Amino acid sequence: MEQFYLLLKYLFLGLFQGITEPIPVSSSGHIVLAQHLFGLNIEGLSFEILVNTASLIAVLIIYREDIIRLIVNGLKFLKTKDPNSKSDFQFIIYLIIGTIPAGVIGVLFGDVIEANLKSLKVLGFALIATGIALWIIRNLRGRKNDAALSVKDAIIIGLAQAVALIPGISRSGATIVAAMLRGTKQETALRFSFLLYIPVSLGVTVLGISDILKDPNVSELLLPYTVAFFASLIASYFSLKWFMGIMARGNLKYFAIYCFIVGALVVIFL
Repeated sequence: MEQFYLLLKYLFLGLFQGITEPIPVSSSGHIVLAQHLFGLNIEGLSFEILVNTASLIAVLIIYREDIIRLIVNGLKFLKTKDPNSKSDFQFIIYLIIGTIPAGVIGVLFGDVIEANLKSLKVLGFALIATGIALWIIRNLRGRKNDAALSVKDAIIIGLAQAVALIPGISRSGATIVAAMLRGTKQETALRFSFLLYIPVSLGVTVLGISDILKDPNVSELLLPYTVAFFASLIASYFSLKWFMGIMARGNLKYFAIYCFIVGALVVIFL
């Protein structure tokens, strides 16, 4: 019975992570909140690394055609300077630029953020801040497509991703808000946001392999971790597909309202 309960706990957390990762409500904040509300205690970083890797795989599957096109055209431009491939090459450069702020701040201040900004009060106020940002852009309709992005856009969106290292600040929300404030179309904002997620998440996965191998509980929790991994993978895939439809219809205000309500409840009652 205890093993069954353990599997249910990890199934729930995997689904919770997968559902909240793509949408602009902060998956890291919701995992912290879920652990507090349901008395779940996950020690170490192995679990977080595994479920984030599952979400990464879901993103790779959904954006596989864009990724292949960018790689092919990027290499083609390097070899032939084909003008038709230039915009895709530039897009790759902008993704690299946009990755730098979160990478640098994560390496330099990740431990400080982990130690000092994981309180429930910080989480509540961060969710409210996410809601305010989403509310500001709820009616924006930009004109910039992929080819119209600039270095300045990449830097600003990258800085927004770095801010999302704070639990409760949604990574997808912060980057989409920054992109749309820069005048991008919803489709471009969404694509850039999730392609920007790939190198950061991939870096976390690679750097976290040693943590997983050193985790003394890995062998004992192999089955629960496996359940959580596939739950997160499946939930992330369908959640991102759903969110893409939401973005196309411009219904971000509902996520803003949700963040206001949950953030206020956390600040007042927890």
